[in-house]
Amino acid sequence: MRNLTPTSITQAFADYAKNAPSERTRTLLVSLAGHLHSFVRDNKVTQAEWGAAIDALTRATRFTDDKRNEYILFSDLLGVSSLVDMINAATTGTQSSVLGPFLIENSPELPNGGDLWKGQVGEPLVVHGRIRDGKGAPAKGAMLQLWQNGGNGLYSQQDPKNSPTNYHGQLKVADDGTFSYSTVRPIAYTVPDDGPAGDMLRALGRNAWRPAHLHMIINAPGHNPLITEFFPEDDKYLDGDAVFGVRAGLVLPFKKVADRKELPANLAARDTLPMPVWTATLDLTLPSA
Repeated sequence: MRNLTPTSITQAFADYAKNAPSERTRTLLVSLAGHLHSFVRDNKVTQAEWGAAIDALTRATRFTDDKRNEYILFSDLLGVSSLVDMINAATTGTQSSVLGPFLIENSPELPNGGDLWKGQVGEPLVVHGRIRDGKGAPAKGAMLQLWQNGGNGLYSQQDPKNSPTNYHGQLKVADDGTFSYSTVRPIAYTVPDDGPAGDMLRALGRNAWRPAHLHMIINAPGHNPLITEFFPEDDKYLDGDAVFGVRAGLVLPFKKVADRKELPANLAARDTLPMPVWTATLDLTLPSA
């Protein structure tokens, strides 16, 4: 197309894509280009500024490997990951949240009542609760994928001194929907900020902190997976989460218990945990299929 103008280039892009084999792909990319064109026009972006943006994306490749993805980090810090989660979230059941970058597929099996803490650094935490379906019945056959950081603030992928699957596990709930396990109380931490995504945070005067949280994916027959995370209500970063993952319904009290009789009977470390111990009760409802 000849005689393009700053205004007509957007329609030209759409016209060039008229033969796209997938209408959905065409819709998404034409819309993306249109928003980018508007951004450039509205802000009168200079060549130097656009070059800096391209350079940031180029440098992101140098920080991306099988343990870290700088592009996911950009998505998280820009709020896009959280927005995608929110607009696709179920309207029933326990709230969902962002997946995060540290899930390990096919992590080791953890027996119901099992121990992830194993005497490591940090304060032990007992997590227990019940999973129900939308009608209030036990979610039979539910499987929990669990992961979190350690008492040193590091996920296993960041910590060469520990097992590659430290604080990761898959737990099958009981037929009555109940589950329990012992772990470490997670702590707040900063997302990686030594790359271009961190440069963006500093340019905006933002912090890199995430409040402490427990990650969880719940899979159960006849239900859509629930990807979520849970936050202690006393964390000081709840209202400044760098990746916008906090939801009001996912903030809960972590309480200290001094009497072992108050701990779940099936807890493997029930008689050996140093008392008092932190506890968190999770009563979850799965979204409808």
